[in-house]
Amino acid sequence: MKTFEELGIASSILKAILELGYESPMPVQEEVIPMLLGDNNDVIALAKTGTGKTAAYGLPVLQKIDLEQHLPQALILCPTRELCLQIAGDLNDYSKYIDGLKVLPVYGGSSIESQIKTLKKGVHVVVATPGRLLDLMNRKTVNLEQVRNVVLDEADEMLDMGFTDSINAVLAEVPPSRNMLLFSATMPKEIERITKQYMHHPKEIVIGRKNEGAENIRHIYYLVQASDKYLALKRIVDYYPSIYGIIFCRTRKETQEIADKLIQDGYNADSLHGELSQAQRDAVMQKFRIKNLQLLIATDVAARGLDVDDLTHIIHYGLPDEIELYTHRSGRTGRVGKTGISIAICHVKEKRKIREISSFINKTFEKGQFPSGHAICEKQLFSLIDRLEKVKVNEDEIATLMPPVFRKLEWLEKEDIIKRLISLEFNRMLDYYRDADEIAIVDDSPSRRENTAKQGKRNISHQAEKGYERLFINFGKADGMSPGQLIELINLCVPGKVQIGRIDLRDAFSFFEVDDKEARRVIQQMNSYEIEGRVISVEPAQGQAHGLQKRANKADRPAAFHRSAESAKSQDTRARKNTNSDKPWRQNSFGRFKRKNGKR
Repeated sequence: MKTFEELGIASSILKAILELGYESPMPVQEEVIPMLLGDNNDVIALAKTGTGKTAAYGLPVLQKIDLEQHLPQALILCPTRELCLQIAGDLNDYSKYIDGLKVLPVYGGSSIESQIKTLKKGVHVVVATPGRLLDLMNRKTVNLEQVRNVVLDEADEMLDMGFTDSINAVLAEVPPSRNMLLFSATMPKEIERITKQYMHHPKEIVIGRKNEGAENIRHIYYLVQASDKYLALKRIVDYYPSIYGIIFCRTRKETQEIADKLIQDGYNADSLHGELSQAQRDAVMQKFRIKNLQLLIATDVAARGLDVDDLTHIIHYGLPDEIELYTHRSGRTGRVGKTGISIAICHVKEKRKIREISSFINKTFEKGQFPSGHAICEKQLFSLIDRLEKVKVNEDEIATLMPPVFRKLEWLEKEDIIKRLISLEFNRMLDYYRDADEIAIVDDSPSRRENTAKQGKRNISHQAEKGYERLFINFGKADGMSPGQLIELINLCVPGKVQIGRIDLRDAFSFFEVDDKEARRVIQQMNSYEIEGRVISVEPAQGQAHGLQKRANKADRPAAFHRSAESAKSQDTRARKNTNSDKPWRQNSFGRFKRKNGKR
C-alpha cells in the first residue's frame, strides 16, 4: 500500500491530514488521487458514502489551485445543503496550511447576497447545490471560465432529486478541457447518459462491486403484522441500548407521528422532514451530530446528503419505493472500516422487495427473531453496569457532597443499594415487558397458509401440562386481549384463587390452562357472564377442533359485537392517551361486563 506522500500529495496538505489522523490512503483515495493530479483525466468512481471519497477528490483539487488567480478553479456539485457545508468544512481542514486559499459553500436557504459578496472578493473552490449555483449563474455573479476540475458528488442522488436540468445547464458553462469526476453509489441509466455526454473516455473505478452493499453491514429483516410495526420498532431499539441511528419513514406525516410516539414513550429522538424550516432542520442535525439525540426519524428527501460518523444502525420503518434508495440509506452506517446494522421492518407483501434488494446489493438478509422481554431487560441492565464501571468520578468536586449521602444511606447494605438503583432505573421497563405480548413473526414460507391451518388444529388439540386442563374461550387478539387481561377476566368471573397455566392467544379465540380440579368450576362460572352483550363461551379444548374453529370464526359473530368491539377500541384509545400505557385492554374496558341475567 502506498503512502499519501507516494501518491504525490504536497507537504502543506500532508501536514494538515496527519493532524486529522489520516495514516494511509483508503482504496478509493489510492485510485482517484493520481488521476486527478494529472490532466485530461475523467473518472467515474462507484463507491459508497463513508469510503473516504471527499479526501479522494479534495486533496488533489486543492493541490492544483493557483492562489494567484482569484476565480473559481474547482467546482464541486452535491445534492444538499448539509453535504455542501460538510464538504466545504473538510476542504478547509485539508487546506489549513495553504495561506490564502478560499472555499465557498453555495446553497439555498441562506443569504444569496452574502454569497455574491464573497464571490466578488474572489474564491478558488466553489462547493454548491445545483439550484443555487444556477441562480448565481443567471444573475451573472459567478464566473466558471477558469474551472479546471468538476466533481459531481452523490450524482445519483442529485438526479433522484430532480436536478438533471440544472446539472446540464451548469456543465454546459464549464470549459471542455477540464478534469471531471463523477461519484455515485449506483449506476442508473441517467448517470450513464451524463457520462457519455460530458466526459471524455472516462476511467471507471469500482470500490467493491457495482451496486454492492458494504461488506461490514449486517442486513436483517423482520416480517410483522402492520399493526405491530411500532411495537416491533420499540423492541428493536430497546435491545440496543447504545443505538445511534436513523429511522427512515416513507412520508412526512409518518415521520412526525413515529417521532412523537417515541418522544412520548421516553426515547431520545427527533424528526427531520420537509415541513420543518431550515433553522429547525439545522438545530435537529446539530443535536444529532453531537449525539444529544440517539434516534433521528427522517424521510429520504430530508436525509439526503447527511454525512454523520459512527452510526450503529439504520432502521427502515418502511422500505423505499426505489431499490437504489436502500443502498443510500444503509450506506450511512458501517463506514470507514466500522461495522453497522441495517434493519427492515416490513409486512409479508414486502418480502418480494427484500429479495429484489438482496439481489441488487448482492447481500443476504437475515430473518430476525424478536428478543424476549427478559433478554431486553437483561441487555439494558448490563449496559447500565458498563456505564457505571466506566463513569469518571470527580473526587474533588463531590468530596463535600458525599458525607451526608453516606449518612443518609448508612442503614442500607450494599446489595440493597444496588437493588434500589436497578429498580429506580428499570421498574418502568420491567413493568412494560412483564405484561407485553410477544410479537408474532409472520411466516413467509410458500406453504404459510397451509402450515398455519395445520398448526391451528394441532394447537387446539394440544395436550395440557400434567395436572392442568386446556380450555377454549371465544375471545382473542382481535378483541384486544392480552395474557394479563385474560387472567383479569378469569379472576373477575371465578371466585377464589385459580391456578392458571399456559396461555395461547389467537386472533379470534384463545386457549388457557387451569388446574384440572378447578376446570369444571371455571367453565361454569365464566359461561354465566357476558361482555358488551356477547356471551363468554368456555369449553374443554380437547377433541373439539372443528366445532371450536367454527364457533370462533369472526364471520359468525353478530353485527352488534362488531359495533361494540369498535366502541371498546375507541374507549381503549382514550384510556391509553390518559395513562400513557400500551396495555390494549385495561380493567375499565369491562364496563359492560355482567352476568347473563343482568347482574354485575
